[in-house]
Amino acid sequence: MAYRPLADEIRPQALDEVVGQAHILGKNGLLRRIVEGGNVPNLIFYGPSGTGKTTVANIIAQRTNRPLHRLNATTASISDIKDIMADIGTLLAPEGVLLYLDEIQYFNKKQQQSLLEFMEDGRITLIASTTENPFFAVFGAVLSRASVFEFKQITAADVLPAIDRGLSIMSQRLGAEVRCEDGVREHIASACGGDVRKAMNAIELLLTAARREQGKLLVTLDDAQTAAQKSAMRYDREGDAHFDIASALMKSLRGSDPDAALHYLARLLEAGDLITAIRRILCSASEDIGLAYPMAVPIVKACVDNALQLGLPEAKLPLAEAVILLATAPKSNTACMAIDAALADVRAGRTGSIPRELQNVHADSAGQERDQGYKYPHSFPRHWVAQQYLPDELVGTRYYQYGDNKTEQAARRYWEEIKGESL
Repeated sequence: MAYRPLADEIRPQALDEVVGQAHILGKNGLLRRIVEGGNVPNLIFYGPSGTGKTTVANIIAQRTNRPLHRLNATTASISDIKDIMADIGTLLAPEGVLLYLDEIQYFNKKQQQSLLEFMEDGRITLIASTTENPFFAVFGAVLSRASVFEFKQITAADVLPAIDRGLSIMSQRLGAEVRCEDGVREHIASACGGDVRKAMNAIELLLTAARREQGKLLVTLDDAQTAAQKSAMRYDREGDAHFDIASALMKSLRGSDPDAALHYLARLLEAGDLITAIRRILCSASEDIGLAYPMAVPIVKACVDNALQLGLPEAKLPLAEAVILLATAPKSNTACMAIDAALADVRAGRTGSIPRELQNVHADSAGQERDQGYKYPHSFPRHWVAQQYLPDELVGTRYYQYGDNKTEQAARRYWEEIKGESL
């Protein structure tokens, strides 16, 4: 008998056996009602790997009289699509086909568009899956002809019943009772990161290598920790996880939550992505802390330089210091708001001529020098003198508004006293 991976053997054959996804496959779930109704439209399944997308597609195929064709967009070509289309309308597929297209994001626009005609007239019912956001990864013409369902990451509690089934199957295969040390099942469930396939692979590995004691297969917690030590990490430098974690780190710093910020920093570091962590940390120092604590910039830069010289794993120390500093520092986005407002004016064409007082006098042609009229502030008391700096068209424009933190309020009071006006 040919070898069959445990992850394939345990694959559910009915919707009630699918792990998780109660929001779409539960008793009143919309996708369940669609599948049970039998009239299946074009579908796009979106979510992490190992969450049941392929499984549900197989269950749908069992409920239709149409031939099922499977393609993986990482290896398929237009010729593969043409081969499928050649069968449509023949004795092989008189009523059309059900096409399961895995990783649709790897099909280019021309490849995706080649499906449109057949999707529109119903000769192809497309079920596509992707681990990336379909609203970015799938072309609009295809997306508009399909219904999108999101498969969410599976919780550790959801995985436990599947682990028990996997242990039972392996026990039957190997002809021996399985005994797991306390915490083994729970560790596998949490370490698999919501990927049932990873959990089954870990179980198969553990049981195949398990020691026999008194006729029983013993699975130790140490072995389980070794087998699944990093499988909980979901990370792809080009995928949604990369941008989600980077965004979560930045927003946790901005939200002054040091614990959350450390968590997302740890996820980036565990994936070996030092550069993304550094970029977000450096940006936050100016964007979110800014003028409320200007020293954050040089301090964070020093931490980053230290981290780059140390490399991983030691880089975690100065970066953790920087993250905690930023998360607990007072916040101000006044610099960010000010430059964004100035850029908006420039991009809208609101520029105007630079006042003569500010122009480069050395640029005047020889023999055509003009009086510039520039007043040198340092020649006046308290190093300030009233003078027009903005172009005529923008006189009176305010880009910068003082923040309500101690540092900026001190600066506001200082200049109100000197300039004699409310700022």
